[in-house]
This record gives sequence, structure tokens and C-alpha cells, in this order.
Amino acid sequence: MHRACGQPTRVLQRRVAGKNIVYFDLETQRSFGDVGGSMHKDKMQVSVGVTYSSARGTYEIYAENEMEKLGEELVRADLVVGWNHLQFDYPVLQPYVFHTLAEQTLNLDMMLELEKIVGFRLKLDSVASASLGSGKTADGLDALRWWQEHKKSGQFEPLRKIAEYCAFDVKVTKCIHEYALEHGLLKYDDKNGRTAEVHVDWK
Repeated sequence: MHRACGQPTRVLQRRVAGKNIVYFDLETQRSFGDVGGSMHKDKMQVSVGVTYSSARGTYEIYAENEMEKLGEELVRADLVVGWNHLQFDYPVLQPYVFHTLAEQTLNLDMMLELEKIVGFRLKLDSVASASLGSGKTADGLDALRWWQEHKKSGQFEPLRKIAEYCAFDVKVTKCIHEYALEHGLLKYDDKNGRTAEVHVDWK
């Protein structure tokens, strides 16, 4: 991937110095079809949640019985950065936590911000591939299948696959944000399959 995923430049380090930026993603146990449509996100249930804290410098993996702890980390963050987390991840997580997450957190939802500019919703993989040169390793359907395997077998291995996939999505989200901070733009594949650029100012 791009160097923003490895060692940030000094300019980028100064820009985020002193801030606890928390990058966040989760995977669900159930699909939209399982719960009767997208209006029932609160019934999808979390399989795994993952954060990366810039203050901590490490990833944290949360099991379903640790969602309250995850919520506390998000509320304490100076900024939560995600990809459609305001309209998807927060509603899924909300039944587990005391806090009203969208109201008690400071957020940068990169997908929603980009939608305001380009006029349609971009996929994480599209922006990652065009901006960083590398995309996702799997998709949400894989995570759902692994959860079913875990439920049937009781084995840890499928759960480990979900955690690794979710952690990689958090890493990609982090890298895209750092790329945007460093370059003031992001690249994406447009509807015609061509690479386009969108300028952003997320300082």
C-alpha cells in the first residue's frame, strides 16, 4: 500500500499530534435479509468490532460481550473516523451501549462526506484501490458466512477470520484518511471505470 499506511510524513504527524483519532468498523451476525431490511439495523447484532487508536498506536478487537467497552472508547475519542459508520455501524451498535453514539461523538464519516461532493456513494474498495493501490481482502458476505461457521462448529478459527477482515478494513480506513490529510485529495473509480480525483479538506 501507499506509504501513508506505513510511516506518516512529518507534516502529517504534526497535523494529528495530540489528537486521539479512533478508526472504527464492525461486522454483523445477520444480513439485511435476515432482519427484514435496512430499517432494522438494530437487530443485526455485532459479531466483532475493531478500533485503531492513534493515541494508543494499536488495534483493539472487541467481542459481542464487550460492546459497552467499545462504546466508551468511541465516546472518549477526539474524532471517530469511519466509512458509513454513522448510518450503519452506529445503528447496529446502539442497542448494546448506554450512550447515544451519533450525538455524543465527534465524527468524520468519509463516505458521507465524499457523497456530498461527488453526488453518489463510493465503496471503500474503490477509493482504496485508486488511492492506495490495494483494496479489501474480502467482503461482508464472507464475514457473515464465517459467523455461521462459528455458530455451527463452536470453533474459534472462523471468528479469527472475521476479526482479521474487520481489522484490515479499519487499517484501510485509517490509510485513506491519512492519504487525504497528506494530499488534500482522494482518488476513486468513477462509474465509467476511470480513475477520478476529489479534493477534500479534512484538517
